[in-house]
Amino acid sequence: MKRSRGLTFFTICVYLFLFAPIVIIIMTAFGSDDVITFPVKGFSMKWFANIFTSDMFMKTFQISIQVAVIATIIALIIGVPAAYAMSRFNYKGKGLIKNIFFSSIIVPGIVFGFSLFNFVIIKWKLPIYTSLLIGHTIVILPYIIRVVASSLEGFDYSIEEAAVSLGASRLKTFILVVFPNITSGVIAAFMLAFINSFNNVPISIFLTGPGVSTLPIKMMSYVEYYYDPTISALSVTLMLMTIGIMFIVERTLGLNYFSK
Repeated sequence: MKRSRGLTFFTICVYLFLFAPIVIIIMTAFGSDDVITFPVKGFSMKWFANIFTSDMFMKTFQISIQVAVIATIIALIIGVPAAYAMSRFNYKGKGLIKNIFFSSIIVPGIVFGFSLFNFVIIKWKLPIYTSLLIGHTIVILPYIIRVVASSLEGFDYSIEEAAVSLGASRLKTFILVVFPNITSGVIAAFMLAFINSFNNVPISIFLTGPGVSTLPIKMMSYVEYYYDPTISALSVTLMLMTIGIMFIVERTLGLNYFSK
């Protein structure tokens, strides 16, 4: 009995630790004070208005969306065939190639970001936007490969071989036979990669620069100089956007669609 009560208390503490900061952020977003205070005094929506009237936030939001979408598409173009090759064939050096693809999640983000900074910006002198695309593509690539490879585990390759034996090329077979069977995995990979790219900090903090910055980095720099509830309002807005996207996915595909 005592053990059960102790476990219940521990569970409640864990939930409080996880969700209490979110509740506080939501509450402070509607406060009327010019600084973030808790308990909240008054009620105001002006901090949400600040988000949409601020060129700084709107510009970085657009950049974050653009980088996340483009990087995810590039990563899909590379990652889907790579996942297929790793799942379908056995070849010399397969383990080494797999480790290279997954190195970006093995190495600490700060270390990887600093390495990219030295090579991409200092040595190669690439534009900041291009550097962000390269960095984000490398970082989200392992997620796409892992999710797509998981969806390929249940695929019956005898169907593919039957199509090839009937005269279809390997490329045509992949497009018409394999890909339709892993569509759910590709969609899940796209969502996961997009979220990781949009919210990325360790890589972006090294690769952003004057005129080109992502929203998470701009939020970090904002709180260095300002302590008003605009950041809380922006956090609530991003949470609502995420919930909205998940709701649309649930209504159109159903979350159980990703478990197929």
